[in-house]
Amino acid sequence: MENFYRLISNFQTQSEPAYCGLASLSMVLNALAIDPGRKWKGPWRWFDESMLDCCEPLETVKARGISFGKLVCLAHCAGAKVEAFRTNHSTIEEFRKYVMRCSSSDDCHVISSYDRSVLKQTGTGHFSPIGGYHAGNDMALILDVARFKYPPHWVPLKILWDAMNNVDLSTGQRRGFMLISRPHREPGQLYTLSCKHESWVGIAKYLMDDVPLLLKSEEVEDIQEVLSVVFMSLPSNFGQFIKWVAEVRRREDGDQSLSPEEKARLALKEEVLRQVQETGLFKHVAELLSLANSCCRNLISGHEENLPNIAASVCCQGAQILSGKSASSEMYCCQETCVKCLKANGEKPVTVVSGTVVNGETEERMDMLVPSSRKNSGCSCGGSINHIGMHPASSDVLTALLLSLPPETWSGIKEEKLLKEINNLVSTNNLPTLLQEEVLHLRRQLQLLKKCQEDRVDEDLGAPFP
Repeated sequence: MENFYRLISNFQTQSEPAYCGLASLSMVLNALAIDPGRKWKGPWRWFDESMLDCCEPLETVKARGISFGKLVCLAHCAGAKVEAFRTNHSTIEEFRKYVMRCSSSDDCHVISSYDRSVLKQTGTGHFSPIGGYHAGNDMALILDVARFKYPPHWVPLKILWDAMNNVDLSTGQRRGFMLISRPHREPGQLYTLSCKHESWVGIAKYLMDDVPLLLKSEEVEDIQEVLSVVFMSLPSNFGQFIKWVAEVRRREDGDQSLSPEEKARLALKEEVLRQVQETGLFKHVAELLSLANSCCRNLISGHEENLPNIAASVCCQGAQILSGKSASSEMYCCQETCVKCLKANGEKPVTVVSGTVVNGETEERMDMLVPSSRKNSGCSCGGSINHIGMHPASSDVLTALLLSLPPETWSGIKEEKLLKEINNLVSTNNLPTLLQEEVLHLRRQLQLLKKCQEDRVDEDLGAPFP
């Protein structure tokens, strides 16, 4: 029961009847002390059910619950390492081994997906973490997140296996269990994929299915032509699909300085941005986008708003998240923004965009911390100054997106020398460790979203993503 103490310290009750999956995952993520990358309320960086919406809208989960596959997707998206197994691709002996392993340490936790009716309980499908194992009686301790229904209880492992070895009628797939642990490093420091906007389906299909076919059908002779083929048909709203991760905070009266933790996270983002800009691929992408007659100029105008406009939107989203309310961020209005450079004690200047957000009769002051690139711009209030280059821009985002595509994307290129050159440019083996982890995280997200797009996310998830 080594895992019990961390879990019980983070034990929570699901806030909605259908939030058992979100509550279980939130509880486990907090037990593992995985950084959510943003504040929950006040100064606290803490997972809450309301923050777990990257793979399924909260309103959908509230109405129908969440499937096994979508919960795995959420765990990946939140930065955890996940190994998921359906009962038809595992055995009770393997399940027992994993339960014993995670119950004997505090760096791994098991979430079980089971049918309550098999346990003679009311209800059907349910998720809950396993908080311990009794070897003498071969029983697992269920820390039921529906605490309004059942307290923690011991269940014979064989009966729990039978409850998992049950078909979820909503997906036609068997239930199962997942092992969740901390990754070597929290991924998604600067970039992440988003499926909140409905356009993600078309963009994911284009990147995973259409791009390989286009490269196979075209006679390309150099890197610029390869990139032109990829970018020519890239949907203009790709910025809704891949985003750079901003950090937002409430502005405290009188003190605008950054905490050591904020400085460390910002420095990490800036290092990822620097490493992106030092890749050979970035130079080709930037060159193509800079050409006045380039077919890809529309990608810049469609994606690169000026910094104050970006900050106004981010501050509204931040105010909504930090308020803990589920209302749409459209109800929040950012009246003005001001770009500032903070510099103290001879340290490197930090770019902060301050905004005043109004929601009805309430008013909040918010700050967005900006990772700066090698280029620099002046600091001023208002939106008249062009701040492009000060923050992650189209060339950076597109480079990260290309690096995250599966290696087989480029295999259709006919010219052997060119194929070797592009493979060298996109190879993750040639990347610094920090950027490599960032790119592989994006690639795992892309693979999961492709399964979502094909409605295959609830198929076999036994083999963890590379």
